[in-house]
Amino acid sequence: MGVLLIRADAYAGIGIGHVMRCIALAQAWQEIDGKCVFASALISPDLTARLKSEHIDVEHISATPGSEDDALLLRELANTCNAEWIAVDGYAFGADYQHIVKKTGLPVLFFDDNGHAEYYFADIVLNQNLHADKSLYSDKEPYTKLLLGPEYVLLRRDFLQWREWKRSIPTVGKKVLVTMGGGDPYNVTLKVIRALQDIKLAGFEVRAVVGITHPYLGVVQTEAKQAQIPIQLIQNPENMPGLMAWADLAVSAGGTTCWELAFMGLPAVLIITAENQVKSTSMLQRKGLFQDLGWFKNIENWQLSDAVITLLFDDIKRQSYSEILRKSVDGLGSSRVVEAMIRSKKRILVS
Repeated sequence: MGVLLIRADAYAGIGIGHVMRCIALAQAWQEIDGKCVFASALISPDLTARLKSEHIDVEHISATPGSEDDALLLRELANTCNAEWIAVDGYAFGADYQHIVKKTGLPVLFFDDNGHAEYYFADIVLNQNLHADKSLYSDKEPYTKLLLGPEYVLLRRDFLQWREWKRSIPTVGKKVLVTMGGGDPYNVTLKVIRALQDIKLAGFEVRAVVGITHPYLGVVQTEAKQAQIPIQLIQNPENMPGLMAWADLAVSAGGTTCWELAFMGLPAVLIITAENQVKSTSMLQRKGLFQDLGWFKNIENWQLSDAVITLLFDDIKRQSYSEILRKSVDGLGSSRVVEAMIRSKKRILVS
């Protein structure tokens, strides 16, 4: 296969979820002997190093994300690297951006979580969420193919290695994983670990993950050191699936991490940290996958600690959640997306 050019950013305001799921797509593309080039306007040195460790070339876009200049630079880069496909992931990219990029004549894969664009010119629109519905995409080109729902969830290789692993459910859970996303601009991590300190349970321990772009690292580190319970702070973990396997329960933001938790069968209490998570977390609770506590700013410490302790003492409920979660994501989403890209490319060549 040829070159897949991916456009995505990662910074405190949006976290690293867009980039991380694009890594999963890149890995699947590499599995069919394709090459990947990543184009970013905003990305940390650590994440750039991560991409290069995956044998992905990284190019800088010197423009405001989502602007006309951004699209024109991406189009130019596509020609320079002889791209075969272009993938675009981020809420800054809308209809005009797609339209400009499509003028390369190359097929375009467009990530979309909430139907945020006014029109869709992309060849494929990917929405891996439970609330994904074709009604969100009535304004699209006749050729646009929709890939909707959890069967298209993109998971990285490090998760796929755990496909045959089975979770054991202890009578009383004592290990909680906290993960508020790679950005956490409102420092919800601090709020959570403070609330968890109200839990009095022998052997209770917490591991809190903070991303590369966390803006309040020092404050969170101080709180963890002074906590009345064992709290281990982990920055930029190399083995996220291992942490999820270790935990009995998670407290998580409502972003793309939810699908990783689902694959690992880890029950979780969800907290909304951004507007784009509202639809997805609501649907995840409605379908019985997770418990949604709502917006972080509306949650009292006692509500969070009560929700956690209730689940830790309810092994039957955790077992039920775990079984439902494992069935919701089979780990084959990345390969399904790449197969759809190959079919779409063949259709374009024939037409």
